[in-house]
Amino acid sequence: MNPPVVVTIAGSDSGGAAGIGADLTTFAALGVHGACVVTAVTAQDTTGVRAIHPVPFDVVAAQLDAVLEDLDPVAVKTGMLATPEVVRLVASRCADRLLVVDPVLVATSGAVLGSVEVVSAYREHLLPVATVVTPNEDEFEALGRPDAANVLVTRGGDVATRVATSNDHGTGCTHSSALASYLAHGVDRATAAARADAFVARQLHHSKDWTLGRGRGPVAHLFVPTSPPTLGAPA
Repeated sequence: MNPPVVVTIAGSDSGGAAGIGADLTTFAALGVHGACVVTAVTAQDTTGVRAIHPVPFDVVAAQLDAVLEDLDPVAVKTGMLATPEVVRLVASRCADRLLVVDPVLVATSGAVLGSVEVVSAYREHLLPVATVVTPNEDEFEALGRPDAANVLVTRGGDVATRVATSNDHGTGCTHSSALASYLAHGVDRATAAARADAFVARQLHHSKDWTLGRGRGPVAHLFVPTSPPTLGAPA
């Protein structure tokens, strides 16, 4: 039987902790086939974001067309969309699928990753068609504190279950990717959210004592075979 397909539409992270790298490894750990649409190339590490290079719109659109037309993903997960034009593209092309929107506007380091125009495009076009929106507290404020049943605010970097660690770079991306993976397997939203929380907590626990990098280290993206990777109860 084929695995469900989930596509991430997001930016890269040269440090490997967040962005498309985090999304694809999470998809693999949770039994879905991951496709990707690269929206931006970033130069970043555990201390912060050094540079952002948005991918030209026509190249983003061509990537998205290729995935939608050939692999027909059941779910779409968004990360940093970089420009208002790309936000509107995703809203128009992906509204008929399970759509998990992680509005990457403010990085863990505090770096601002979304302009006023991008925020406006999210509010007007993308949030109304999303299945679930997963902002952190700063992004929730930036979006104007949207009052919607599909908004799940992630708090404190470790999502729901507190783990004593500073290695939390990439938790938001990992959480939203896990949520999209569980939804793609047919789990309801409440259960998918709970299992995504548990998955991230397990990964944080695994990497809590790592000393990678000079700043906020990465959440683990190693496969930890201590619980069933697809639909089993949280470890």
